[in-house]
Amino acid sequence: MTTVSFDPMAAAIDWLDAYRAGDIEAILELYAEDAVVHCGCSGATISGRKALRAYWIDRLRKYPAGTLDDLNPSHNDGTMISYITDTGVMRALIAFDAAGRIKMLDCSPLH
Repeated sequence: MTTVSFDPMAAAIDWLDAYRAGDIEAILELYAEDAVVHCGCSGATISGRKALRAYWIDRLRKYPAGTLDDLNPSHNDGTMISYITDTGVMRALIAFDAAGRIKMLDCSPLH
């Protein structure tokens, strides 16, 4: 297990807060340069800054986040967060790099 110098649970809340605020720049700042997003809604895998920006612009318009549903630590210094949207509860597994940036986000509807 690696030692982290940040709080993965707090970082996940920062991500949800930026998402809820619709702050595209704050959201993108949370991601590592080589981050990958796996979107269970569309089945897409997104990587690269330009693709992440396009993904989040669309996501913010179509699926704004609501309130926190649940938050738990995950293996390898990650976090499992669920939150409410207009379409139901979504779950996101977030993995971080050593600097506390999101290196992988895997999100899908919670069934």
